[in-house]
Amino acid sequence: MKMRQIIASLCVCACLPLSLAARGKQDIDVPTEGVEYALSAEDVSEPEKKVVLEPKYTLKKPLGRPLPLKESWGYVMAGREDEYKSDIPVTDVCYFGAEIGTYGNLVNVPSRSKLKTGRSRCHLVIACDSRSLTHFILDSSFGLRNQLLKDIVRASAAYDGVQIDFELVPARDRKNFITFLGDLRYMLGEKKWFSVCVPARFKLLSEDIYPYEEISRYCDRVFVMAYDEHWSTSKPGAVANVDWCRRVAEYAKKTIPERKLIMGLPFYGRTWASETTAGAWYFSGANRIMTEHGVENVEYENEIPTFKYTAQVEVTGYFNDIYSVLSIARIYQTLGIQKMGWWRLGMEDPEFWDWVKINR
Repeated sequence: MKMRQIIASLCVCACLPLSLAARGKQDIDVPTEGVEYALSAEDVSEPEKKVVLEPKYTLKKPLGRPLPLKESWGYVMAGREDEYKSDIPVTDVCYFGAEIGTYGNLVNVPSRSKLKTGRSRCHLVIACDSRSLTHFILDSSFGLRNQLLKDIVRASAAYDGVQIDFELVPARDRKNFITFLGDLRYMLGEKKWFSVCVPARFKLLSEDIYPYEEISRYCDRVFVMAYDEHWSTSKPGAVANVDWCRRVAEYAKKTIPERKLIMGLPFYGRTWASETTAGAWYFSGANRIMTEHGVENVEYENEIPTFKYTAQVEVTGYFNDIYSVLSIARIYQTLGIQKMGWWRLGMEDPEFWDWVKINR
């Protein structure tokens, strides 16, 4: 009998939710007294609203039609491949890049498979940021040059082209640099694209390390880096202003064949401060700045004197937006230049690409 009662009780319990479910909500009495809840209304806080700062300034909007180009070159930094979008109007991607190591060898060659460029050509950029290293690899008497040339050719196998960006060539290595370019052109073969970066010029300098006309004989493209008119340690000013760019382009057009000339434009900007607060100081200098800024207390931290003060610094900045970049590009357009390049991808206003059209 007890077993039957237990089974009956279980049946009632199992059926109870079904019968309740068939009833309307108004028919169900839900007890509220004596029920403890895990959270009260006071415990539930609204999600923090993200503060979005709105600019108080306005930028000029460009006018006219998109810029028609035959070639559009853009630089991508190794490690920042996500800043490149394959749907932008860029015909040639410069992958920056391989470097010259401590012993004059080629190092840090980026893996071509990390960058998906679609229909765009991809060029391996090789840079050397040391004046002394540049000397050792260019002067064949040190025994490094031939091996480096072979290494570059080997590294270029997965790429459509190679670009040399040696910006610190010593004056006495002028001839060595030119012959290096000639040797590399020969070793790469005619099917591999070969380009060279050169700094901005208004004229041929005395014993010029980067003679535009001579360099252009050995490569398919010459990339004129028409930027850094002002730099981090110069007085404040535009990275590249319109009149300065016009002068550079006029000289480049006279000395570089039209089919080989690429004018480089900057996407970036710079800032300068009226006072530099970081630095190493003489004892007299440290005391002078403390006195000038009214320092009243010097604390000894582990027996070493330390101080703090607040300084008001005026910051001046020059940067590039769509309007400024297009203004320079249209100057080049009026000069008949149809190949341009950008340093570097990821720094630009994404809407800039709405203003570039490739005429293949």
